[in-house]
Parts: sequence; structure tokens; C-alpha cells
Amino acid sequence: MSEQTIKIQLPDGSVREVPRGTTAHDVAMSISPRLAAAVVVARIRPLMPVAAGTTATEETSEAEMYGGTESGERLVDLAAPLNEDVALELLKETDEAALKVVRHSAAHVMATAILELFPETKLGHGPATDAGFFYDVYRETPFSDEDLAAIETRMGEVVARDEKFIREEESREMGLKDYAEHGEFMKVHFIEKFTQPGDEISLYRNGKFVDFCRGPHVPSTGRVKAFKVTSVAGAYWLGDEKNQQLQRIYGTAFFNAKDLDAHFKRLEEIKARDHRVLGKQLDLFSIQEVAGSGLIFWHPKGGLIRKTMEDWMRDECIRRGYEMVYTPHIMRRELWKISGHEGFYSQNMYPPMELDDAEYRLKPMNCPGHILIYKNSPKSYRDLPVRYAELGNVYRYERSGTMHGLLRVRGFTQDDAHIFCTPAQIEDEIAGCVEFAESVLKTFGFAEFKVELSTWDPKDRKSYVGTDEHWELAAGSLKNVLERKGIPFKTIPGEAAFYGPKIDIKLVDVLGRLWQLSTVQFDFNLPARFELEYKGEDGELHQPVMVHRALFGSVERFFGVLIEHYAGAFPLWLAPVQIGIVPISEKHVEYATSVKAKLEAAGLRVELDVRNEKMNAKIREFTLQKVPFVLVMGDKEAAAEAVSVRTRGKGDEGSISLIDFIERAKELVSSKTVAL
Repeated sequence: MSEQTIKIQLPDGSVREVPRGTTAHDVAMSISPRLAAAVVVARIRPLMPVAAGTTATEETSEAEMYGGTESGERLVDLAAPLNEDVALELLKETDEAALKVVRHSAAHVMATAILELFPETKLGHGPATDAGFFYDVYRETPFSDEDLAAIETRMGEVVARDEKFIREEESREMGLKDYAEHGEFMKVHFIEKFTQPGDEISLYRNGKFVDFCRGPHVPSTGRVKAFKVTSVAGAYWLGDEKNQQLQRIYGTAFFNAKDLDAHFKRLEEIKARDHRVLGKQLDLFSIQEVAGSGLIFWHPKGGLIRKTMEDWMRDECIRRGYEMVYTPHIMRRELWKISGHEGFYSQNMYPPMELDDAEYRLKPMNCPGHILIYKNSPKSYRDLPVRYAELGNVYRYERSGTMHGLLRVRGFTQDDAHIFCTPAQIEDEIAGCVEFAESVLKTFGFAEFKVELSTWDPKDRKSYVGTDEHWELAAGSLKNVLERKGIPFKTIPGEAAFYGPKIDIKLVDVLGRLWQLSTVQFDFNLPARFELEYKGEDGELHQPVMVHRALFGSVERFFGVLIEHYAGAFPLWLAPVQIGIVPISEKHVEYATSVKAKLEAAGLRVELDVRNEKMNAKIREFTLQKVPFVLVMGDKEAAAEAVSVRTRGKGDEGSISLIDFIERAKELVSSKTVAL
């Protein structure tokens, strides 16, 4: 092959020899002009063996979109010249990665509109996000709703101009000089942070607008067909409250109006399921500002659901061979120094408390407490595995602006467990944890989940403890279990905890949203730090292997997800009030009271409404509270020992015998089915 040509491998495996400098658009045109008109961006990967230990991910993150993966896979403009042998994919509008590209291009369109309308504005950065895009800008005058509307209108004009996105390069020094002269302090910062002296920097131009950017972009502004400017919020420069107050303007973009409309309909559905709103409406929990942000007060109905969740978890733990333990909420600071949390996790812990005998800290984790219980008595290989479980309250410092209802709090209850075992037992124990996690998700009504394996970054050794051998053993054990069980997973390098790799199990809710809850973590750090031992079959002392696992993740967060997943309409077994009773008139109260007693004797949670209100008003109140069953009773029901059943989501089902209804309800509770 000539030095003036390169090889292009297409997804079907065919290879083309083309002149060096050929673009992805050229390749698309050679296949079909219709294809060339349809593609948005290209994905390339060098045609060379991937270095050992690297991982090609299945999805393209924002960082990967700009900087590429370890395999060399990256997105490029259709107009970018190709100068090496590559595998080439031409991405159309239906590709998830293409959607992020158009959103990044939409951020540039928005920045163009902002500067045309408000030229005094200084630009920060404008990345794509999972929901759309934003641009951080500095302007002394706050943007009003009218300003946002004007920006959106001007964006339409920029799109109509169909300006090409053109990549340009200039020296780093020239870029710094130009941006500094115009007071663009944020651009200067980004150039200094992401480039080195002597580098060329990349700029993207559309019309008169030029932005420091690594790309890629869609071919022209005209490809940004459906967009919306949604809101503006405050954001401190570099996240530091001492720096300038920026304005973060949010928007979203799609390739067509249909997808844009569907997006906003989905947002309305998400809003209707907001656990903070439903928590107040259904009287489940509250956050009392006088007590402090991020601290949850469980009301009686929410407390009933929590008790049901925790009772199920404790029973399952005991059935699976765990022993329930309890550990203190505060412990000496020295303990956290031994564990390593003082050095690796201190920023997430509350400050030390000076007491008469020592400094103490609120616990952010339960693991050191479980380790002390293990260490309290000698262990033999015959005792292993030892499985300790605790629904323990922990406390972690979260910045005031990061709290979010039940999902991000400062005090929460972690369904924590720690398993101490021999190296030979480790894979079976991890498999048991994964099976337990699957059982949790299935029991609480989640049919789908995704799995990630988080490993360390050997180039960032200061952020981790342990040897290469430890990390290879740990990551290999987790990987072997997932492969043995046939569970698809995505490897995420650099996302491991400082003490070991982990499996993250993310459930998928009814709206298709991912929630990080269940985690299984390998730990070879704490057994060494605390000098844990067991006597082996050879009579010698050995160090056990340790597994952390949390399946709810936290009771609070899991409860928040449950509220949103079910929109507050919990399955019968979880509902705080399972059955509402409505007597038609005062003369039917006596029969209604006897029905209530029989239902409660069967273990059901019942509420009888004897207020001096009309029957329909009482039914409506139970309906608003999303009670699964409402039983109405009058003369006919009293005479026949029956109840008239109104089922949530189905309406009036007519009269059935009380005995038959009780059996139906008990079966629904015992089977933990979602349907009524």
C-alpha cells in the first residue's frame, strides 16, 4: 500500500483503500449520496491491536466524545481528514452518540445567540448532558425569562442560516493572548488546563462565532432542528463560592420535533412522580429546616413502609446465613485513621468532636464496626464465611446545594453487610451477593437492571491502596462471577473505591431511568489494616478476604426510588394503608367496624372512615391517598357478610364475600405481586 493511501474498515468487515486525507463524508458519498445526507458524525478506531488491559466501552460518554477511549475509539467530524488506517462507523440521527453531538452543537448555537444579543457576556463551557446541554456564562445582569425567550428565538435564526461548523487550529500562545485581551477568563483557564505549552489548540467556527472546543460537531447549524431553552440557574466559577457567580443556561435538543415533544411529556411524567411532592401529598416523610438540611423525618405512613422494607431485608439476611449486628453512631477518630477513611474519605465526614477522653467522629460507614466485632474473638477456617449485616445509620457531609429529597441526604440508613471469608470462598460469596441483589430488585418490582464493574486506574496510584496482584485478584473475582452467571456488564476503569473494585447494579425504573443502588465491593485493604486473622486448616494464621455489600444502597434512597417508580401507588404488601373502609351511612358503622377487626386479624392494614361526610367524598379521599382497595358497605353487604370492592386503577368490581376478599388480599400480600 502506498504511503499516500490508508485503509478504511467498514462495519461489515470490508476494507477500502483510499487516499490519505479522505474524510468520513467522502466515504459516505462513495457508498450513497442518501447516506451522506443522513449521517451526522463518524466514530473511528485505529486498526491496531488494543493494548492489554484496556477496555472499549459500549457507550460514548461526554469525556470520551472529546478525548477518546483507551482503545483509541473516538468521534470525529464528517469533514475531518483521516490520516491513518481506521475502522469507521457512520452514525445517523438514531445513534445515541449522535444525539450528544447535536446537543453539543446546540450549545454552540445558543452561545452564538447569546453573544449576538448580549455581547458583554463572557463564555465558560457548554457540554452536552444526558438530558440536553448547558452553557456557563458570566454576565453581571441576570438573565430574565424574556431574555431566555429572545435567546431561543435568535437560536432559530442561527439554525436557519445553516452555518457550517468549521474546525480551525492556532497556537496555544495565540489563543491565550486573544482570549486574555478580550477578558475571557474562563477560556484562558480551560486552555491552560487542557493543553500544554507548544500545543496547537482547536477552535470551532460557525459564521462569526468562534469557540475553543475539541469537538466534534454536526456538519452545520441547520442540523440542530429541534431545541428548547429551558431554564437558568446560578453556578459558581470552578464550584468555589468565593469565585464569580456564573449563570448556567440550560436547554435541550433533538433531531426532530416529535422526539422533543416526547421529551417534555416524559418530564411531565417525572414531575408527577416527584417523590418530594408525593411524600408531602401522601404524608410519608418531611425534611425540617429547623433541624437541618438532608435529615429525614419519617412520618407514620412512611414509617410503616420502612418497617416493611426493613423486616423483609432482615428476614432475608437471616435466611441467607447473615447475623444481625448493631454498631455505635460515633467512634473514636483513631479508628478512622486505622481504617484509612481519615485520609481517603475525610472530606465526606463530619468534623471531629472533642470529648473528655478523645476525639470522636460520626460514622460514614459501618465496616470498621463490623471488623471490630469479627476481631473480638479468634476465628478458625471452620467459622468462615462470617456474614455480618446491619441496617445502620451513617452520616456523610454533603454540600448544602447538593441535597435532593430522599435521594441525596446527610444522614441515612445503609443496609450494610460485610463478609469475611477465605480466598477459596470469595467467588461463591460474591455470587451470593449478586443473587441477593437480583432478589431485592425482583421482590420490589424492578424487572430490569444494568451492571457496571468499576476497576482502578493504575496510573493514579495515590488514589488507591494495595498491590497490582491484589487488584488483579479482586477484579478477576468479580469479573468471573458476572461471566459465570451470564450477566452482561460494562467495565468502568478508574471508578473503583480506594480499597478495591466493585460491582454496581443499577435498576431501571418504569420511566427507563437508571438508579445506582446495589453495590458489591471487594476489600483487601481493611483486613490488612486491622490485622484480621483466622487459623487455617494447616494450623497457621491467615488473613481473610472481605466483601462489602449494600442492596437497598440506603433505605432512604431506595424508598425515594420506590415512590417515583410507583408514583406513590405502592403494591398491596408495601402500601401503608392497604384497605379503606367506607360505610354508606351511620347505621352501617357497626358492620364496618366488625369488617375492620376481621381484616386486621388477618394481618392487613386498614383505615375506617366514620366522618360525617358523603360516601363519594370518603371514596375520593382514599383514592387520592392511592389506597389499593376501598370497601363500601351498606344493607346488602351487611346482610350477606360481603363487601363492595373498589380496586385502585380498576374501579368498582362489585360485591364479594368478606371471606373471599380476605383470602385474595392475603395472597396478594404473601406473593408480593405488583398487580391488584
